[in-house]
Formats: sequence, C-alpha cells, structure tokens
Amino acid sequence: MNRRLAHIALVVNDYDEAIEFYTKKLNFSLVEDTRLSETKRWVLVSPGGTDSCNLLLAQAADDEQKSRVGNQTGGRVFLFLHTDDFAREYQNLVKQDIKIIRKPSEEEYGTVAVFEDLYGNLWDLIEPKKMTER
Repeated sequence: MNRRLAHIALVVNDYDEAIEFYTKKLNFSLVEDTRLSETKRWVLVSPGGTDSCNLLLAQAADDEQKSRVGNQTGGRVFLFLHTDDFAREYQNLVKQDIKIIRKPSEEEYGTVAVFEDLYGNLWDLIEPKKMTER
C-alpha cells in the first residue's frame, strides 16, 4: 500500500495575505490558485521537496471558522517543517522578522526551533539528525 498525506487545510483570514506570507517569507511555492466560486479558492502552497505535503489555504467562511484562525490545535505546535539546512532556514526567519517562540536547541532527534506564522500558529523548524548520528 502506498499512501501519504497530500494536503493539510490551514484556516486563514485572507487568501492573498496568506499566499504572500508563505511564498515571500517562508519561501514556499504557490502550487495552485484556482477560483471555485465568488468567495472560495483552491490555494495550495508547498515547502518543496520530494512528495512534500502541501498546505491548503482555506479562507475562513463564517464566525466558527474565523475563531479557529491561528489556533487550530489549542496552542500546541501544529506544523513541523523539516529542512536539510537549519542555519539557512533559521536565518531566513530572523531576516523576515518572523516571531521566534523558542530559540534553537539540540535535541535527541535534531536541531529545532519554534516559530509563529502570521496568524499565530506554532511551527517546529527541524533539521533531523541522520540515523547514524542518533
């Protein structure tokens, strides 16, 4: 069986401001932006890499959804961005004035820092240790 997560829906306030943040500040690629109706679009952004899971940016459509923007997991880290060059990615976060919640640390599994996206969702930036380093 060959299965994988293809997309994760991320509730956002506005399609265009979310696209701007993820493509300009985090260097994601805009994979697709298709208008489905007057108010709904299918917007996918990708961090890149082989078989990368995409974020589906879903603009909040009602008060219930708006209440979830920035807090889809009740304040826990929500998304985990793996990299092969922690220093490069961390310096980009600093350069882009992205809020760092927890400074870099060396853990058993790799180097990690926690940052906040434009809505307050928490992300782990991780450069995993190679299996031989553990």
